Amino acid sequence: MVVSGWFVALVAVGVVPVVATSDPWVLLWWLVGCVVLAALDVALAASPRAVRLTRALPSAVRLGESVAAGLTLRNEGRRRLRGVARDAWQPSAGARPGRFPLAIAPERQKTVTTTLTPFRRGERRADAVTIRSIGPLRLAGRQATLPLPGAVTVLPRFSSRKHLPSRLARLRELDGRTSVMIRGQGTEFDSLRDYVRGDDVRSIDWRATARRSDLMVRTWRPERDRRVVVVIDSGRTSAARIGDEPRLDTAFESALLLGALASRAGDRVDLAIVDRRVRGRVQGATGAALLSSMVTTMAPIEPELVETDWTTVPALVRSITTQRSLVVLATTIDAPGAARGLLAAVPQLTARHLVVVAGVVDPALAELAQVRATREDVYRAASAERALLDVARVSAALRQLGADVVTGSPADLPPALADRYLALKAAGRL
Repeated sequence: MVVSGWFVALVAVGVVPVVATSDPWVLLWWLVGCVVLAALDVALAASPRAVRLTRALPSAVRLGESVAAGLTLRNEGRRRLRGVARDAWQPSAGARPGRFPLAIAPERQKTVTTTLTPFRRGERRADAVTIRSIGPLRLAGRQATLPLPGAVTVLPRFSSRKHLPSRLARLRELDGRTSVMIRGQGTEFDSLRDYVRGDDVRSIDWRATARRSDLMVRTWRPERDRRVVVVIDSGRTSAARIGDEPRLDTAFESALLLGALASRAGDRVDLAIVDRRVRGRVQGATGAALLSSMVTTMAPIEPELVETDWTTVPALVRSITTQRSLVVLATTIDAPGAARGLLAAVPQLTARHLVVVAGVVDPALAELAQVRATREDVYRAASAERALLDVARVSAALRQLGADVVTGSPADLPPALADRYLALKAAGRL
């Protein structure tokens, strides 16, 4: 049983006759009358348990985008249902509105729409629907919570896809499919074409020129069907937030942009997400299925508050491929103590593969290091300078071990990693 604000107001009105008569029995009879009216209203209210519920949910939505979720309520009772319903979504699902007024005749139904704007990845769930049925006197009613599980998978944001067209244009230049003033680099012979002003004279094919009587030049393209293995650290350091997202989300953004670019370049991309165990793995997918598999694998994964076991990573890479590959390690490099396991594993990888370590750096550190107006600012600046020095120390140690290092803010790291991949392709190292 539930009571409404009208019942409270009715009880409060009883103060008037009590003050007017100064008789305590009046208050007693007034309260008894209010309780009787409330009980009658409850008896006349429609049963909320006579409502049949169904959901219409989308399968997935990208983080930050909005999607409509439908809820249909069918009144299978004999009385008209008046009241309100509340759909119990998780707060991180961003459900608006949360409550719906109801007025449903017997054997009729009503469909309400909830707009979901989730602000966290993973599976956002709704467990039940609470229905409050108010009687015709609007004093009291019945309430019941009916189980109705539902879930929507929230995929990574992939806001870095805006950088993909410019990188694909650069990739076409490397492949020689776009007319440019310089010769595309690479080690695989592609085709012959007519000489144009600006071409390197060393690329002239004199035999073809003698046959055609026109200057012909060789074009080269980067090697295809190479292997790119992306290993993402999901340990405790990936849980630290920079701005409004954890470091793990920045690693996902970088992996998605690199995967889309490398797939379009004709390379094979594999993904592994690890801490003390393999949390997710994508292997053998190509084309459009690659990105779909990557975002589906990434969606439910949250950082684990454990130290990453880097000793298992070399064996994991060997299980994925035995040929020389580009191995990208998306992890944290701002703490020398936490990077010891990484530094121990890198030499085993650089002995067989080309290794790039990608780490996100908090852009607020550079800002804090410049502000020194007060004593507190000086201490903050010293702490920021120490953090930046730690990043530089770990980066230098990784380079000494033969790895390449790419760092940047959450907005800059994904395109920086894509540019490093293109640079390696242009130099013929991959």
